[in-house]
Amino acid sequence: MGHGHSHDADEVALTPEQKLHQRSAMRILIAALIPLAVATFAALVWMWPKSSETHIRTDTGTVQVPGTTIQRGTITQVTPLTCENQAGSFPGDTSVCATLTVTIDDGPDKGQSTKFDISSPVYESGAKPGQQVRMYRVPVEGATIYSFIDFERSTPLLFFVILFAVAIVAVARVRGVLSLLGLGFAFWMLTQFMMPNLLQGKDPLLVGVVGSAAIMFVVLYTSHGFTVRTTTALVGTLFGLLVAAILGVIGTRWAHLTGVVHEDDFMLAASAPDLKLTSIVVCSIIVGAMGALNDVTITQASAVWELSRSEKRPWELYRSAMRIGRDHIASTVYTIAFASAGAALSVLLLIEVYHQPIRQMLVQEMFAGEILRTVIGSIGLVLAVPLTTAVGVISVTAGRAVADSTPASEPTEDRADRGRYEHPHEKDEEPVREPAHDPALGLAPAASRRSASPAPEDDEPKDAPVRPRRGAPRDDSIFKRPE
Repeated sequence: MGHGHSHDADEVALTPEQKLHQRSAMRILIAALIPLAVATFAALVWMWPKSSETHIRTDTGTVQVPGTTIQRGTITQVTPLTCENQAGSFPGDTSVCATLTVTIDDGPDKGQSTKFDISSPVYESGAKPGQQVRMYRVPVEGATIYSFIDFERSTPLLFFVILFAVAIVAVARVRGVLSLLGLGFAFWMLTQFMMPNLLQGKDPLLVGVVGSAAIMFVVLYTSHGFTVRTTTALVGTLFGLLVAAILGVIGTRWAHLTGVVHEDDFMLAASAPDLKLTSIVVCSIIVGAMGALNDVTITQASAVWELSRSEKRPWELYRSAMRIGRDHIASTVYTIAFASAGAALSVLLLIEVYHQPIRQMLVQEMFAGEILRTVIGSIGLVLAVPLTTAVGVISVTAGRAVADSTPASEPTEDRADRGRYEHPHEKDEEPVREPAHDPALGLAPAASRRSASPAPEDDEPKDAPVRPRRGAPRDDSIFKRPE
C-alpha cells in the first residue's frame, strides 16, 4: 500500500541522505511495532467470538408473536385528528395526530388497505400520501393486525451515502478510495468482533483495546500508506487509545455509571443477560477516541518530518513541532466537544425542561456519561500529541545516527554526477582520432598541421614554476628559491 503513496507531495524532493535517514528510522519503528502487531493478531485469534445466538433471549423483544413479519406500504390518505384520548396523550392535549390509510405493497395481503393511528411527532415530520412506511404484520386468531413502525428511509440514506463517497473520491482520489475501504473494515470489526464479544460478557477493556488496535493497524496504513510518518502516528494513536481505555474503566467505576439511561437499555439488558451495560460505556469511550486520535497523530507526525528537513537539533525540532501540535489540540478539543453536544442535544434540552440547578442535572447519568466520554477522549488525544512528537524526533535522530554510521555503497548515478565535476586530467579520456591524409580534400598530415600552426604565445615566463595538476604528487622542489 505504501507504493501507492510514493508519489505524494510529502515524499518527494528528498535528498539521498534524507531517504537513508527515513529508511533507518522506519527499521527502528517497525522493530518496536512488530511485538504489538503480533500480540494484537494473537489476541484477535484467541478472542474471536463464536455464535452469539446462545447469549440472546428471543422472548423479550418487541416481536414476540410467532409469525410476525415486517411489511412495506404506501400512504394513500392522511386524516388529521386530535391527540386527546390517544396513547401517550395527557388531558387537554391540543396537538394534532393522524390516521393513515396505507396500501400494503408486499406480503400475503399485497394490494389490500389498512389503517392505523400515528402520534403527533410522526405526523408533524411530514406524513403525506405517496410516502412509504414499514409496518408490523401480526397474525392473531381470525384476523391480522398491522401497526406502524417507521418511515421507509432507504432512498434518502442511500443518496447521501453515495454523495458522501463521491465527494471523498472526487477530492481525495486514490487516498479517498483507500479511506473508504478502511472505514468498511472498521465497521466490520465493530459488528463482527467487538459487539459479539460484549454480548458474550467478555472484558470490555480487552475487547476495546484489541479491536481498536486492529482497526488502527489496518486503517492507518490503508489510508496513509506504509511510511515512517504513518508508523510514527500509529505509535501515538495506540498510546492514546490505551490511555483512554484505562481512564474509561476508572471513570466508569468511580462515577458508578450503570449504562442504563433509556428504556431501550432495559430491553437490551433483558435480551442479552450476559451483557454488562457498563462495558458499553467503556467501549464507547475507546471507540469515540479513535477518530480524533487518528487525525491528530497523523498531522503531528507529518509536522515532525517536514520540520526535520531544516531543523537538525532534536530539542529545537521537538519545540517547533509542539507549537503546531498545541494549535491542533485546541481545535480538536472543540471538535470533540461540539460533536458530543450535537449528538446529545436532546439530552441537553432536558436541563431547560426540568428547571433544576445545573449542578444537580450534570451529575445524573445521562449527562455524566456524555461528559466523561468527551473529557476522557480529549485527555487521550492531548497526551498522544507530545508522545507522537517525541517518537518522531527520536526516530529522526536515531535514523540519522544509524544512517551516518552505516557505510553505504555509492549509487551509480551519484558517481556519474560526481564525474562531471572532476578535473579533466583525472578522468580516462578517449584519445582524439586525427583525420586521415587526403590530398583531394586538402588535408595535410596531423604532424605537418601541428608544425605549420603558429605556436601560442606564452603569457608566463619560461622560467616560471609549472603548476601541478590536481591529484598529482606534490613536488616541493619547484617552490624553492633558486640558489
